[in-house]
Amino acid sequence: MDYLDRPLAITDIETTGLDAQRHEIIEIGLIVAEQKTLKILDKFEVKIKPTHIQTAQKKGLERNGYNEKEWRKAWDLKDALEIYAEKAKNGIFVAQNAYVDWSFLAEAFKNTGVEDPTDYHRIDLFSVGWAMRNKFGLTKFSLSSMCKQLGIELEPMPHRAMNGAKKAYEILNLFVQAQGGKGSGCQRKS
Repeated sequence: MDYLDRPLAITDIETTGLDAQRHEIIEIGLIVAEQKTLKILDKFEVKIKPTHIQTAQKKGLERNGYNEKEWRKAWDLKDALEIYAEKAKNGIFVAQNAYVDWSFLAEAFKNTGVEDPTDYHRIDLFSVGWAMRNKFGLTKFSLSSMCKQLGIELEPMPHRAMNGAKKAYEILNLFVQAQGGKGSGCQRKS
């Protein structure tokens, strides 16, 4: 498949901490978009049962709002990754701070035996924002900082994976439009 024909697998994950070797994914949000127009083709959102919550960082759990009640019907990691793999097949992985999100997904694919279906290229929204800094006057590049600077409504707290994926999609859409691409017509808030 030609690189420019591949869909974008805009992904955000929530975890129990920042160490992919020690902590685990507890939520995945995915927006699959057509690369040329950014038309949304599919979405997937899932909570994942932690298997060793005792290693979680308290601050991380507070940030993403983890609680036993909301995660009571959460999926097993392998089942969630199988659906993610099906929906993201042949896609180009896109994330804000792609290194962190991808390190957790790579570890999860390895540990569950689910095959990674994505293209080997990765798009890091942080890097794209840095490259667009002069055009938009960006000085900070976290997801929330770019939302503020671009006039995009902030992600609500606690963080949820689908909300993060939506904000990444909105930012990417603005960048594509600014470069003369069609984008999906999302607009900045007034």
